[in-house]
Amino acid sequence: MKRLETIFVALNGWALILMLSAMTLVVGANITLRYVTAHSLPWADEAARYLMIWMTFSGAGLVLRTGGHVAITNLQDALPSMGQKLLRAGIALGLLVFFGFMVYVGIQYAQRMQYQVTPALRMPFLYVYAAMPVGFALLIAHLLLIARPFIMAGDYKRMDGATADPLPGGANG
Repeated sequence: MKRLETIFVALNGWALILMLSAMTLVVGANITLRYVTAHSLPWADEAARYLMIWMTFSGAGLVLRTGGHVAITNLQDALPSMGQKLLRAGIALGLLVFFGFMVYVGIQYAQRMQYQVTPALRMPFLYVYAAMPVGFALLIAHLLLIARPFIMAGDYKRMDGATADPLPGGANG
């Protein structure tokens, strides 16, 4: 199971690297063309914007794993050990419910936009809005993979073996 998790995290990371590289190439080519030929690619800004949207949603799960999201730990720190575990379990359950709801809402949005096309690229907005349910589904997968150690110990091992903050985005960092 740990090997599958490592592969899943690596694939998610490589997808982000590819999207960032593509965005950099598109924007860089557009800037170069603008200065060299005084013309620009009419679709470059739109492509970069949609790649950034996809990067944001698909990278949120990796940020969750490393404790990079904002959190306030004052209440947790004031509770006894069992209270901390119950609070963390409630947080994990609340996040799971919210992420599931957002997958549902994202699918609805994407379906509504499937016939409308983007101005420059002329592709269905379905592909842009699909970032939302895909990203939240990835968040669910990442949360489920770290939930048990997070609830039981208040921390979990990152892929590099270091210990992450007690709560996603915890005050310890």
